[in-house]
Amino acid sequence: MQKPNLPIIEKPDWENAAVIGINKEPAHNTSIPQESLEAAMKYEVESTSPYFQSLNGKWKFHWVKKPADRPIEFYKQEYDVSEWKKIDVPSNWQRKGYGIPIYTNIRYPYSIGRKDRPSIDHEYNPVGSYRTEFTIPDNWDGREMFIHFAGVKSAFYIWINGEKVGYSQGSMTPAEFIITKYVKKGLNTLAVEVYRWSDGSYLEDQDMWRFSGIYRRVYLFSTPKVHIRDFFAHTQFDQEYEDATLTVQIKIANLGMESYKLQISTELFNSKGKSLFEPHFDTFQSMLYNEVNISNQYKIEKPHKWTAETPNLYTLVLKLHDSEGNIIEIVSNRIGFRQTEIKNAQMLINGEPILIKGVNRHEHDPEHGRYVPYERMKQDVLLFKKYNINAVRNSHYPNDPRFYDLCDEFGIYVLDECNLESHGLRFKLPASKEKWTASVIERMVSMVERDKNHPCIFMWSLGNEAGFGENFVKMKEAALAIDPTRPFHYEGDYGLEVSDVYSSMYTKIPMLERSGQKKVVSNFFKPFLSPKKYADKPRMLCEYAHSMGNSTGNLQDYWDVIEHYDNIIGGFIWDWVDQGLLETDENGKEYWTYGGDYGDKPNDGNFCINGIVRPDRTPNPGLFEVKKVYQNIKIHRVEVERTEFSIENIYRFISLKEFDCTWKLEANGIIISSGLIEPLDILPMHTQKIKLPYVIPEPEVSVEYFVTISFILKENTAWAEKGYVVAWEQYPLRVKTDKQNLIAVPTASLMTYDNENNIMITGEDFSVTIGKETGTVESYIVNGLQVLKTPLEPSFWRAPTDNLLGMGKYFIWNKLPKYWKTASKNRILSEFTLVKNLKNKVRVYISWNIMKSPFKVRYTIHNNGEIEVSCSYTPKKRMIKMGMTAQIPITFSNVKWFGRGPHENYEDRKTGAAIGLYELPISEFIHNYVRPQENSNRCDVRWASFTNEEGNGIKFVGGNPFNLSAWPYSLEDLESAKHINELPEHDFITVNIDHKQEGVGGDDSWGAPVHKQYQIPKNIEYKYSFRISII
Repeated sequence: MQKPNLPIIEKPDWENAAVIGINKEPAHNTSIPQESLEAAMKYEVESTSPYFQSLNGKWKFHWVKKPADRPIEFYKQEYDVSEWKKIDVPSNWQRKGYGIPIYTNIRYPYSIGRKDRPSIDHEYNPVGSYRTEFTIPDNWDGREMFIHFAGVKSAFYIWINGEKVGYSQGSMTPAEFIITKYVKKGLNTLAVEVYRWSDGSYLEDQDMWRFSGIYRRVYLFSTPKVHIRDFFAHTQFDQEYEDATLTVQIKIANLGMESYKLQISTELFNSKGKSLFEPHFDTFQSMLYNEVNISNQYKIEKPHKWTAETPNLYTLVLKLHDSEGNIIEIVSNRIGFRQTEIKNAQMLINGEPILIKGVNRHEHDPEHGRYVPYERMKQDVLLFKKYNINAVRNSHYPNDPRFYDLCDEFGIYVLDECNLESHGLRFKLPASKEKWTASVIERMVSMVERDKNHPCIFMWSLGNEAGFGENFVKMKEAALAIDPTRPFHYEGDYGLEVSDVYSSMYTKIPMLERSGQKKVVSNFFKPFLSPKKYADKPRMLCEYAHSMGNSTGNLQDYWDVIEHYDNIIGGFIWDWVDQGLLETDENGKEYWTYGGDYGDKPNDGNFCINGIVRPDRTPNPGLFEVKKVYQNIKIHRVEVERTEFSIENIYRFISLKEFDCTWKLEANGIIISSGLIEPLDILPMHTQKIKLPYVIPEPEVSVEYFVTISFILKENTAWAEKGYVVAWEQYPLRVKTDKQNLIAVPTASLMTYDNENNIMITGEDFSVTIGKETGTVESYIVNGLQVLKTPLEPSFWRAPTDNLLGMGKYFIWNKLPKYWKTASKNRILSEFTLVKNLKNKVRVYISWNIMKSPFKVRYTIHNNGEIEVSCSYTPKKRMIKMGMTAQIPITFSNVKWFGRGPHENYEDRKTGAAIGLYELPISEFIHNYVRPQENSNRCDVRWASFTNEEGNGIKFVGGNPFNLSAWPYSLEDLESAKHINELPEHDFITVNIDHKQEGVGGDDSWGAPVHKQYQIPKNIEYKYSFRISII
């Protein structure tokens, strides 16, 4: 039986993969015509050109949940929008109260990711209708006019004065339309209809918040009828990398109805405004509705090179002249002399192999969402420079063009990535399917055309987690046709067919080392990769050191391997910023949200909180570790007993003469001598020995000596002030000391009161009570003040970090060791022995049965009021931590310690924390992660005190260095809170004196354990002691 001929239902543009845009202009570089050479030389961030008009501001706005409910005729001039509310442009409408943001990592939101791809759910595809008005400047008469949308998510139509201009999708690169025939003198009406989801959304499944709206700048600009439509300036050095050839390719478009004889001139100026060569003129005939391509080369002797360390910029100025020599158009662009090559499996910049000390960065602002103000972009770049980050991967889409300007100016290498990710369907699309070919090529071409003149971009990326297939080959071919000067990256190319680098994600250190040794390697999707396949390709980690919550452990271990092998060129930490959104609760407390907080389903919770900075760009503690590991000056001690050190300059392009070298010698954290070393003109990749003028001190009882050498900025820079520390190292001096014995009070006597429930030891102005049934110190009263608000108890549990939760969540064999959570509570007292007949002290021996093993404690109460606590324990299971905990009055809120700091640190994240004497209020001693979890630990603490405003309080002194942490809330509060505003205020501080804390990990957050050397193994006897005294 023959099937009936069913009517063909035409899909809307936003549900049709064949429709990428309607009436859109081809992609080109970002430039605005200027009125004069002086204006062109300024290169303003916000253009002051008379041929530029911003449309940013308040627009009328209407929002519906589905297309069928949208105001269909709103674009008509007579349509009344007076009752509509206003919205900021640029912005994301979810941050303005319309709909909700959705956070997912891999899974597509319900409206997309369907079986009948690329269909969209018509019942939930919100539509935002925008209206605004503008007036064309009088001096634009007779010129060609354009409207430029820098970024709209995810698809939109545009009308001017009731006439349809066009359509666009592909939300991370510009959409530009010629509007000359649609505009009129006087007031013009602009209408824009934005769809939250489109078929393009199938290619935008990045691990991020799903926002919508006009989120980047909108502006008008005008040009002559014949104008410089595009140009590409690139450079190549000679074999000695001294002199360079500048190639300038220019595209001139004639949009008028006449042919013209014209000239174009090319000039290049240095940072001081000096021209490097006489203007070069080309004469040509411009035909109506046609384009002319002109290419010239210029020899430049010894130009100042652009690198991340030396971001030297030049200004290229192009002038279009009529047949009589009159200037009809001027455009400019900042360029840099930078050449990227791959040789001997290394990434070369201007002939020198570089290391990528990078981060992945999403565009994110805690208040605005995907719309990132210029000030926030600049804040990010300045922080990169301050924390020794030299590279950024634009994950996973082209960024706002102004971000590249900042990277050009301050010196940051950029891996520019195409807006292509189909993570949830990566083995389905785009693959080799012709349906998606035009779309993915257009996305790649749009990025390359827009960004090609930025010297900061050292490599292009074809996308992220989008599978592989013939479409990626075609994308690279299309990009190479535009720019053959840069290499290409794509991590998803597991067989290394198109990627010029061997890139991977979250590779463990042993496997990374195998690739450094050129051995057979494997990953999750490629079981075996032979050395022959990657021998000539630089080895790079496009994502590593997953910094979710309290993380970024063992970073130094990664870099010990990276720096050991020439073919490993570094990588990009995942990631830069916690993608939390700022909200305020009913009590006025601010906090940051994550997936699920808006009722968004599906969601991936706090998996978007992976940053080494918090949403407001205040540092997470891992950032300090990054700064130290990424520093470009190494300081080695030559011999332990001498004052000689070796200084290694691992900058690639600058001498150390730009820095001052300082040193200080400390005794127990107090500076006893310091100085400034004479200027060190150590060339890049060279080493020099220095001798410090300090005298090795004579031993003193209980005194430790440390020498710290630092390199600081000699002068103010664009990114930091004079004196800012860029690199440091600290070494202990091996001076033998004897530990100070407790000083007893000869005349003071101790009295012991023994009753059924407890014993009380009293001395002059103090008393200590130890429970017979509990075995804990339950009371410590000095001068009538109760110092302990809760008993001193064993502690084996910490509020789970995101890495620990991830182990239990994603792999069933990595179950959370929750038995340690109740281990102390379930302890059984098996011994209680009082020993009184000792001189100037009383001892109590106790033993608990904890997890089928004895936990032995010896309390020694001295007649000067000090309590000495000695513990020993042999666990039968691996521990997370081992220590003692108690609560003290909140009035003791000033924390002072001699140990590592000043920021939080852990056993696998303490390279960046120097030993010193530090002091902080408890509010700054803690660290508020977006999702509350274990925090505030300090390693290698010798002693710590908690005091009130008068300086009175409690002091803990370790028999050996210990771990210290403290919070103004309880462990239960910390573990139960989902956001920082849920942490209550109390009248106590929880203090943890820990013998051991395992590291925090950082390979990934879905199963990778803490490295063995930072774990606390079972079946080993652990002993430690500390003293408690009153200040």
